[in-house]
Amino acid sequence: MSPSGMERDERVGNPRERRGDMTVTRFHDLPLADRDRRWDADSADKHVRAWAGAEEKPNGKYREAHVWYDGDEPDEFGSYKLPIADVIGGELKVVPHAVRAAGGVMEGARGGVDVPREDVERIKSHLARYYAKMGETAPWER
Repeated sequence: MSPSGMERDERVGNPRERRGDMTVTRFHDLPLADRDRRWDADSADKHVRAWAGAEEKPNGKYREAHVWYDGDEPDEFGSYKLPIADVIGGELKVVPHAVRAAGGVMEGARGGVDVPREDVERIKSHLARYYAKMGETAPWER
């Protein structure tokens, strides 16, 4: 914490005020989609909103498709980051390409992700469990 009361975010290098409830979602051990399934985050978001009954605002089911959300603003779709799941055959499944994309972002790809420093290890732990389920090693563990 700097003297100004601002926290410096190591990923983006921008100071930002630490808000109250930032959180990593609970690990749900969702089934995996086929390895070759294409990842389209926008399409997945539409599917998840419909499946979760979250067309107007996010809810607990919608949250399951993401690794992190801003607990201070849980009713805002923009509060949800690192989507890793899509609805396939009526079931929420983790898409391996989405896990790899989120893992890349955690390593700085696409400019990284704007989350509190203290959440980074928990996010990586969450993703690492899916990497293990996929029979792969998370990039930060190589």
